[in-house]
Amino acid sequence: MGRTVLMFAGGSRGDVQPFLSLGRLLAGRGDTVRLLASTRYRDLVTAAGMDFRPLAADPAGIVASAEGQELLAGQGNPVSFIRGMRRVLRPRLQQVLEQTRAAGEGCDVVLAPSFGFLGVHLSQYLRIPHVVVHFQPSQPTGGFPHPFTPGARFLGPLGNRLSYHLVDAGTWLAVGGCVNAWRRESLGLPALPARAVLAAARRAPVLCAFSPAVVPPPADWGPRVHVTGFWHYEQPWFEPPPRLRSFLQDGPAPVYVGFGSMSSARCEATDQLVRTALRRARLRGVLAGDPATSEDDMLVVDDVPHDWLFPRMAAVVHHGGAGTTASALRAGVPSLVCPFFGDQIFWAGRVHRLGAGPAPLPAAQLTVAGLTARLTALTASSGTAQTARRLGAVLRAENGAARACRLLDEVTG
Repeated sequence: MGRTVLMFAGGSRGDVQPFLSLGRLLAGRGDTVRLLASTRYRDLVTAAGMDFRPLAADPAGIVASAEGQELLAGQGNPVSFIRGMRRVLRPRLQQVLEQTRAAGEGCDVVLAPSFGFLGVHLSQYLRIPHVVVHFQPSQPTGGFPHPFTPGARFLGPLGNRLSYHLVDAGTWLAVGGCVNAWRRESLGLPALPARAVLAAARRAPVLCAFSPAVVPPPADWGPRVHVTGFWHYEQPWFEPPPRLRSFLQDGPAPVYVGFGSMSSARCEATDQLVRTALRRARLRGVLAGDPATSEDDMLVVDDVPHDWLFPRMAAVVHHGGAGTTASALRAGVPSLVCPFFGDQIFWAGRVHRLGAGPAPLPAAQLTVAGLTARLTALTASSGTAQTARRLGAVLRAENGAARACRLLDEVTG
């Protein structure tokens, strides 16, 4: 008899698709998999053979809102960022918590990222094991700082370790009051101080859904932390539209440019900047956006699976989200990362240090001249291309989701 597994995917598509990869394997062997995600991902979840459960919060919508943009702009100031999180998240959080409780009823194990420490609360309420899932390194280590605090690298090993505790404490400071009210009023559990929540989260087994070839596990992570490899999700049923297929056949391999769920108050100006830079570098482009804005040398696409598209590109320019970074590296093509905030800065640095792309070009520093120079160097460097191909071969040989499936059985009995 299979188990009922609850997965919480409260983020963007890059957070949903790894769970689809693992969930499809679990469902294929007889487990029932419930996936909590924004309603915009309903079709993806049901097509993968999982039980979709909707979340009220839509992360892409939050990011695109005026409040979301203000929140992102203030992340350099921890105090204002925490206040902003309270203002933006709290009106939505109570409904999300109740939807999570309802979805958890009857489950045997819960998998969730560390945000809000939902696995801790559901585990105590339902008396079932929980597993923490990390899409970026979030376990304390002296080796490097938390991806959300890249400046901590100047403080040495102690500062690096402290950065993880500060991020966790800041998260709990922002949402803990609302979560504790939910514990008392809905779960019938006592409120918990921050120290007890963090201690419970640190005792749980951790599955890291990224590759050891990209982030070698530090020695101080210990045996509870398992770096499985990326949980890559393929969509074999995708049939490219004729216009896309013709564009790829009618000239040299283009460069893909897309920034995922990131948005900008100057999106039209950014689009024109990208097109001008591509043309100055004498490159064709495949751009993410409105297909109606396509031109002879610039094809704009709405929703094309990265695992199909990226291997057909000469290079990829992206924002550095964990999922997009994994897809670009796995495709074996060079990448230029233009990070906006958060862990994107971490992934941008990893791509550069691995030799699979040039130094990052932060989104806030995008100019025509700067992007043109990076694009020219990116597509002209045979060494970068060779490194990207070698790394891509390593990543394609991994099966992180299969390893995570086996480990899930081991760590939850």
